[in-house]
Amino acid sequence: MTKKTDIAESIFQTDSPGKTSDSKKLIDAIVEGLLEKKAKNIKLLDVRALTTLTDFFVVCHGTSETQIRALANSAIEKVKEELEENVWKKEGMDARRWIILDYVNVVVHIFSEEKRQYYGIERMWNDAEITEIEDTP
Repeated sequence: MTKKTDIAESIFQTDSPGKTSDSKKLIDAIVEGLLEKKAKNIKLLDVRALTTLTDFFVVCHGTSETQIRALANSAIEKVKEELEENVWKKEGMDARRWIILDYVNVVVHIFSEEKRQYYGIERMWNDAEITEIEDTP
């Protein structure tokens, strides 16, 4: 069983504690689902100061189309199981090269390694506070 990664509490400090508390729980569930299926290079981008579209991006990649779909399904199932929340919108489940799971205040991007390098979300949002997520033993 994969243990949850503890994401620094400091990035969730804001004037709206309910929203960020909910975001932390949501991100924890998403990350746990991704780690269970061995997601690669998981990063959390705090984009609250840069856009009104969302608060956070979770970005990772998989090594095959099968794993990419499994990562998305695992994140969806973990959020549903732990928080009883459904994904608002999802795209790319058929192509499995770039899957987007939109939970409104948290958007998950699951790429193939090639697509991740090509689109460079971390480079595009380089002003965001970026936290690298690692699996804890």
